[in-house]
Amino acid sequence: MMKTQERVSLTRDCPAIQIPDGTPMMLRCGSVVTLTQTLGGSYTVITPELYMVRIEGKDADALGKEIPPEARAPQASEGADIEKMVWDQLRTCFDPEIPINIVELGLVYDCRVMPLAEGGNKVEVKMTLTAPGCGMGSILATDAKTKILSIPGVRDADVQWVWDPPWNMSMMSEAAKLQLGF
Repeated sequence: MMKTQERVSLTRDCPAIQIPDGTPMMLRCGSVVTLTQTLGGSYTVITPELYMVRIEGKDADALGKEIPPEARAPQASEGADIEKMVWDQLRTCFDPEIPINIVELGLVYDCRVMPLAEGGNKVEVKMTLTAPGCGMGSILATDAKTKILSIPGVRDADVQWVWDPPWNMSMMSEAAKLQLGF
């Protein structure tokens, strides 16, 4: 994770997602934004209008940055453990307001990899949110699904929301609790 307060002038128009409601918006070329953090291959910035927004890693060039390694598709090796690769990808998914990945936050309840008859695998993930009304829920689910589908050998992915049991802070890893000061 990189926390910063770097001011950056956008080199091209760039799509972004408002935090926390998930509303898409377009940032205009030449706008000066404040880069506040880089997590999981995406960027959180503050716009001149004081909106907090998320920019995907594939749009790093608009910020004058290289595409981060976490935003690139993982490489498979002979005998690769698909489930491990899925968990590794899920660890690159971050709530843009909390600098901890969704696995360490305890938001992922289940992950299953099933072989498909036609070849490849289907991955099913059950996850939750820290609060049911979180506007970033669909963004997090899409991020997780996109990163899972980037894994070689994965042909289908289904990310489902579950609300039972309700999330609470005891579900966080010890490392996440320490990082947040709990």
